[in-house]
Amino acid sequence: MMSFSRAPIVPVVRLAGPIGMATPLRPGLSLAGVSGALDRAFSMSKCEAVAVTINSPGGSPVQSNLIFRRIRQLATDKKKRVYVFCEDVAASGGYFIAIAGDEIYVDPSSIVGSIGVISATFGFDKALDRLGIERRLYTSGTAKSFLDPFAPERPEDVARLATIQREIHATFIAAVKERRAGKLTVADEDVFSGAFWTGSRARDLGLVDGVDDIRSRMQSLFGPKVKLKPVAMAGGGLLSKLRRLPAGEGMIGLLPGAGMKGLARDALATLEERAMWSRYGL
Repeated sequence: MMSFSRAPIVPVVRLAGPIGMATPLRPGLSLAGVSGALDRAFSMSKCEAVAVTINSPGGSPVQSNLIFRRIRQLATDKKKRVYVFCEDVAASGGYFIAIAGDEIYVDPSSIVGSIGVISATFGFDKALDRLGIERRLYTSGTAKSFLDPFAPERPEDVARLATIQREIHATFIAAVKERRAGKLTVADEDVFSGAFWTGSRARDLGLVDGVDDIRSRMQSLFGPKVKLKPVAMAGGGLLSKLRRLPAGEGMIGLLPGAGMKGLARDALATLEERAMWSRYGL
């Protein structure tokens, strides 16, 4: 009797885009958005491993940590090994998620690292003076107008922000040290400075385990017949919802704030997202 052996299947979860930034047109990565796909990937029977591809310039430290922790919880509960593959960028929060992998692989030209915290805003107080505009702001609580962009910068606000950033940075550093224990090859002040490197250099620094692509690596581990099974995210953004609308239903009703207001919000979010990618030359 002829017997047939099934090819091994490795589920693949793709995490792409800024983390935590969500608009109707461009949904960002969040635990709520990715947990369903992660649960399905880790629940596939007879799978020894789960592959995760990452292409993200970072974003919310909270969502980065939540996604990281969810991947590790599932890996422990299901007793499965996690292989992470970085594409164009796995920086800042993108790298935070990447260290959930038991092994991390990159392209030689991937951008990796940026283990730090950044905050940015604008100051409009001088512009208001020149335009003769009087700002009226009423608060209860001396710190409620923290870093108000329409008021002169206050040293105590800057000092408080620096403290918050140090605490967030410490959480990031602790996670990297735990997950990359014994692999980092440079001093803390160099690797945790917020700098970023190419994939090849990141391998030398111990931030990643090697230079390889997902198909080649999975074939080397599970044989040439291995099948990679993409696990889709549930739901989707506005564009995917529009494809499912009956003919005649328009875009405006789907936009929170209705119409131009919602579009303006998306335009600003798009500019902010573009700025995040451009930090890494993309």
